[in-house]
Amino acid sequence: MPDSTISSPSPASGPRRGRIVGCALTCTVFALAGLLFYVSAQTAHGTDLRTDNSLLKLSDVIQQRSTQNQQLAEQVSADRDRADRLAREQGQSPDDAARLAELQRAAGLDPLRGPGLTVTLDDAPPNATARIPGVPEPGVNDLVIHQQDIQAVVNALWRGGAEGIQVMDQRLISTSAVRCVGNTLLLQGRVYSPPYVIRAVGRTEALRAAVDADPTIRNYLGYVTAYGLGWKVQESGELTLPGYTGSVDLRSAEAP
Repeated sequence: MPDSTISSPSPASGPRRGRIVGCALTCTVFALAGLLFYVSAQTAHGTDLRTDNSLLKLSDVIQQRSTQNQQLAEQVSADRDRADRLAREQGQSPDDAARLAELQRAAGLDPLRGPGLTVTLDDAPPNATARIPGVPEPGVNDLVIHQQDIQAVVNALWRGGAEGIQVMDQRLISTSAVRCVGNTLLLQGRVYSPPYVIRAVGRTEALRAAVDADPTIRNYLGYVTAYGLGWKVQESGELTLPGYTGSVDLRSAEAP
């Protein structure tokens, strides 16, 4: 009859198995470490991963895109001038030329001259405090220009009969949108910092009356008095607004 007794392992088999497991774990750790070093080297391409020198700040990216958009706008303007010149060389009829000139003026593509108004808005001075009794100390949002402040001035000038409006160095057209990102202005692909200068050509009396009557602007003037935000309105007998130089392609539209 066979012996059914299960023999116990030899005393040396336990330590030997432990050494084998330990060696396997050590090899695994070294393999993972080597993999991490390889991935890091491929990602860094020889640069220091701990430094910020190779990383663009968001503001740098925005400024870079703004510069590129300005260059593209200048190229579009040059291409449009070349297209207009070719059209004239092809024997454009006087009626067509007059109609085209009228449409260009209405669209804001041509420079505009005439009397008008210049409005300047600016952030409050650094470390500004309440300037009149009974007013609470300002928060951060009380001391900077907001999108609605710029938009209120633009809308008031349109209501006042402005023939054309320029914000900073750009002419506004029917598809222009005034937007603020943080404390900067984003206009037609370019970025601006305060002070914000808005110019409008039209009857100065009507333009000023529209600005003075706007409720959003009156609310802004309360912050001007309380915290020192910048506000200046100047009348001019002769202003020159540049023509719009960007793309006029309409990508989408929705009927009201």
